[in-house]
Amino acid sequence: MLKQLKNIDTAFKHIRLFSFVLIIANILLSAYVVFACLSALQMDRKQVYVLANGKLLEATGINRKDNIQVELKDHVKTFHHDFFTLDPDDVVIQQNISRALYLADGSARQQYDNLKESGYYAGIISGNISQRIQTDSIIVDMGELPYTFRYYGKLKIVRPTTEVIRSIVTEGRLRETSRSDHNPHGFLIERWKIVENKDLKVIQRNH
Repeated sequence: MLKQLKNIDTAFKHIRLFSFVLIIANILLSAYVVFACLSALQMDRKQVYVLANGKLLEATGINRKDNIQVELKDHVKTFHHDFFTLDPDDVVIQQNISRALYLADGSARQQYDNLKESGYYAGIISGNISQRIQTDSIIVDMGELPYTFRYYGKLKIVRPTTEVIRSIVTEGRLRETSRSDHNPHGFLIERWKIVENKDLKVIQRNH
């Protein structure tokens, strides 16, 4: 009888140990399943589908921090392109300047107002002048917010009889804002100023 009771007690201990191991295994398996599901969901969120020319293309989303310097430089480049690309057409000038002013604060508006009051844009139209900007380099200090930048480029000013190449250097800082159709990168240029704008060479045009 005593031996039978010992066997029952041993069997009970084995069953209890087996149940404990089974519970732990179930907990670990459940944790793994939850982790795998969350990881898959996170990966799905990074998948972006773009409709281009009637075709559905898959793109991969990345963390903004991984690409922020590229976005900052492209924001600065886009602003300068829109601000300094001019043709002898008041509508074109207004369209370009309007796009540029969405990317900067009142400091850019002040520069525009100063140029307008000085008759710069009127001279572009009356003189049949076209102006294009070429980016040489953009330096962004990523050390602290707001980010500071310095832009180096060249202006090509085409007049009926001459082409003038000018150096253009500007500086300012960038702060983060909400993304929008007018400001896709979600940055705003602040305290923007032109620190250099001088002639490098003048080329006579052949008639």
